[in-house]
Amino acid sequence: MDNSKVAKDILKFVGGRENVKFVEHCATRLRLIVHDKEKIDGESIENIQGVKGQFFGASQYQIILGTGVVNKVYDEVMREIGGVISNCKDAKPEAIYSELSLIQKISRTFGDVFVPIIPVLVATGIFMGLRGLLTNLGFITEDSNLYALSQILTDTAFAFLPSLVAWSTMKKFGGSPVIGIVIGLMLVSPILPNAYNVGSGVESPFYLSLFGINIPITGYQGSVLPALVLGIIASKIQRGLKKVIPDIIDLIVTPFLTLLVSMVLGLLVIGPIMHTVELFVFDLIKNFMLIPFGIGSGIVAGVHQIIVVTGIHHAFNALEVELISSTGLNPFNAMISCGIVAQGAAALGVALRIKDKKKRSLYISSAVPAFLGITEPAIFGVNLRFLKPFVFGCVGGFIGGIFVGIFNLAGTGLGITAIPGILLYLNNIPLYLLVSLISFVSSFCLTYFFFKPAE
Repeated sequence: MDNSKVAKDILKFVGGRENVKFVEHCATRLRLIVHDKEKIDGESIENIQGVKGQFFGASQYQIILGTGVVNKVYDEVMREIGGVISNCKDAKPEAIYSELSLIQKISRTFGDVFVPIIPVLVATGIFMGLRGLLTNLGFITEDSNLYALSQILTDTAFAFLPSLVAWSTMKKFGGSPVIGIVIGLMLVSPILPNAYNVGSGVESPFYLSLFGINIPITGYQGSVLPALVLGIIASKIQRGLKKVIPDIIDLIVTPFLTLLVSMVLGLLVIGPIMHTVELFVFDLIKNFMLIPFGIGSGIVAGVHQIIVVTGIHHAFNALEVELISSTGLNPFNAMISCGIVAQGAAALGVALRIKDKKKRSLYISSAVPAFLGITEPAIFGVNLRFLKPFVFGCVGGFIGGIFVGIFNLAGTGLGITAIPGILLYLNNIPLYLLVSLISFVSSFCLTYFFFKPAE
């Protein structure tokens, strides 16, 4: 595919480069904010090679290109509009998010922060699965040096997770990424009591008395929200200081004050508060997923793709990261994989019921990406157009999700689902294929037998 031509065609059919206000991308979609959406020729954009669908969502015009491809097309788009358009260069996150609802803002913040670090977490999850497979086969033992060395691959990213989160947050909100790294490392400093040891009772937090209040101080290994919130605050502090501190001393004073204030806030205020909130929210969600007889996991699998349509599904990245960092396993991945496979099966069922060969070919091409973990083409290109297949896809996901809960199936990482997701289940591939097959068959049969093309 000629990515340069794709970029030129996209700019042409969105009303020209002068109609583009801002450009960014997520894992699968090119996201544009335009001045006048009436100038967009959606039908022509859908006919561009490589484009799998297009729609308006979260105040953005979103063009579905797929994993890997979207990065290349984004680079070409930015090259076509002079590297960085003036509106994009001066745009602040607050301005970009101004038209979003509160829930959408929260979700987008999670997405924008976690998307850059997901590839590392995906690789770590695959390493975990591979180690589990080799251990089960008897090639390595838990008391061997090889096993200890493998922990470098599997444990490092999560041991220093707050540093990754704070780095990405600072970068997203206009702060200095290297300051974000240091702030995150402060939260997991070996001088602080280890959060896991405190939780298991091996260590105790130490207390700092301020105004008669004893504040517990501990590390934040595996935590997400403290680093995320602190990164946002630190970026605002740094940007605010740069406006008032003379350039001649900015290099020294700004980092010093940013780190000092951030450390005090992080350890004494933000950390304890956000960690408490994090534990409450995540425990609530995890308890819901554990509702007996697989009902909880079935509901998650069934409604996940509805949440994808609303565009607020990125918030679940934090949940998955917390699950893996605290337990080493990610049952949420297995649940949403069922929902994803089911939507692909529903689109395939529609395609096989359609007699028009051209439409059948188009619908099949929209269904295939779902089995690689990208459901937008199937959802927006096929299932939602007829609605009933989308509902059948949700039902198929629910049925598969029930068995995920019954079998206690969980992946070792995040970021990949459906067929590529097999890499996260190397020590339990048959069971993963079974629940995926249940989801596929349920959704496909419902669509094929109860969907009427005339509808």
